[in-house]
Amino acid sequence: MTLIERLWQEYELLAVDGLYFADGRAYEVSVSRTRRVLRINEALDVEQLLTEEPELVARVDGLSTHELAGGDMLWAGEGSYGSDGFFGRVRSDRSLVWAVFLEEADPFRTIAVSGREATFTSTSGVVVTVDIDDPSATRTP
Repeated sequence: MTLIERLWQEYELLAVDGLYFADGRAYEVSVSRTRRVLRINEALDVEQLLTEEPELVARVDGLSTHELAGGDMLWAGEGSYGSDGFFGRVRSDRSLVWAVFLEEADPFRTIAVSGREATFTSTSGVVVTVDIDDPSATRTP
């Protein structure tokens, strides 16, 4: 079991702007507010970051869901602090496929799906569109 999966068992993620996969991959991300896309930056070493700062964890709580064919669902919500937001894909048993955590986006409440893309909108108007199968593959327009 990866460290990301162990965190997710408690519905926790690293409290760093990032894209986290159940298989252990993690990437620093940023959001282009004008283009509504997630920019994938450098790889994150989750284990090293938590070794250096063990308290660098946020609990997440889902506020919205959207069921996908096959039983998986998209899940969006808030983190431990008022400005945190997250969204991701989980299996029917709520085990993680992938999740995005953003420290300054505010809670994500709206999920709209079109084909294989999903658009997540936060309470402060941050809008992000990603490929629901692999957000790291989402093309920048």
